[in-house]
Amino acid sequence: MITETTHSSGDILSKIFAAIFHPLLMPVYGLLIIFSAPTLFGYLPLQVKKILLMIVVINNVILPLSLMPWFRYRNIISSWGIKERKERILPLFTTSFFYAVTVYIVMRFHVPLFIKSFFLTAVILSIAITIISLWHKISIHSAGAGAILALVIILSVKMQTPLTWLLVAVIISSGIIMTSRLWLNSHKPGEVWSGFLLGALVSGLILLLF
Repeated sequence: MITETTHSSGDILSKIFAAIFHPLLMPVYGLLIIFSAPTLFGYLPLQVKKILLMIVVINNVILPLSLMPWFRYRNIISSWGIKERKERILPLFTTSFFYAVTVYIVMRFHVPLFIKSFFLTAVILSIAITIISLWHKISIHSAGAGAILALVIILSVKMQTPLTWLLVAVIISSGIIMTSRLWLNSHKPGEVWSGFLLGALVSGLILLLF
């Protein structure tokens, strides 16, 4: 009885964490980190921050999510969690398209190159995951976690500002995300770690080079 209760509680918590740290929300969290961290980016005009956040929320969250009922209705996906690898291809492709539109719009703004690089990271990572998903299944949640961790590290290095508490929070969050995916049996350990490393590698390289 205790084991069943514990398992049920673990399932509920893991599903909550999966929703809170949904891959579509990670670009929003990343942008909030850039804007709130004690660096020069925090002093950007409030209006600019609002516009960029609005673009991300609409293009990277609302529009991709709005297509989910249609995918489900057309039996393109068999569940809202999209656990089957082959079912992920079209949703990932459409998400990559919306991310590309976001990059196109943001590149026309007079904002720091680091912020533009952040948006570029999102679309390149999304495309990379889409291509990999043609043959292999990896954890998109973990990829988002890895990308955010790399973001905090590179932001700290480039701005020469210690972001210790923020880094600790992101590391703990990454652990929670990866553990929840394993707990729900949504992924194997290799899929979780490969996703995390892919996100960290893509995010780290792009943000460091540009």
